[in-house]
Amino acid sequence: MSHRSNRVGEQMKKELSDIIGRKIKDPRIGFVTVTDVEVSGDLQQAKVFITVLGDEEQRENTLKGLAKAKGFIRSEIGQRVRLRKTPELIFEFDESINYGNRIESLLKKIQDEPEEKQD
Repeated sequence: MSHRSNRVGEQMKKELSDIIGRKIKDPRIGFVTVTDVEVSGDLQQAKVFITVLGDEEQRENTLKGLAKAKGFIRSEIGQRVRLRKTPELIFEFDESINYGNRIESLLKKIQDEPEEKQD
């Protein structure tokens, strides 16, 4: 990934957080955190990684709401980030946080096991 796409990704992350948090009024969209934005080298696509507070249903509803608002979000990004062409947005869940929490709980479980079981 080039330095420029990194810079664009960082700027988009900041703007997306603001747009999703303040501009979108869809009730399906819950508490969303934009954790990362990966912009392709040609600046054509932006993968937006998000975490959503809540259960599986709330996560799915948020993704549906974001998909519906994609055109609006993209036009807002176009106005805020000066690029010749606004990248196509792809929303994905950031599983790295869940993965990290899972590893942490497994390590804690191993640590809490009685000594005699570990041969």
